[in-house]
Amino acid sequence: MKGIGDMMKQARELQSKLADSQKMLEELEVTGVSAAGMVEVVLSGKGAMKSVKIDPSLIKPEDAEILEDLILAAHSDAKAKAEAATEEKMKELTGGMSLPPGMNFGL
Repeated sequence: MKGIGDMMKQARELQSKLADSQKMLEELEVTGVSAAGMVEVVLSGKGAMKSVKIDPSLIKPEDAEILEDLILAAHSDAKAKAEAATEEKMKELTGGMSLPPGMNFGL
């Protein structure tokens, strides 16, 4: 039964590491930019939008649609970076081993 005990110990250690990773992802901030830095969006590692900065020269009523598109582009850039950081952290935790589909532990 030593094998099962070792497996359970490893599972608890992995669970602890995953909990630490969850906290790290909440604290992680990634910045997405568009229009040569005129629009910036900051997201948490889990994709929650934390802030938006818009260059004042972009704020004109007739440019509203363009501004909306730029914000979406900056958000998309930041979200892609957050997903890449999450994937890299999971590879570190699992030693490069892929998890079965659906077993991302909320990351």
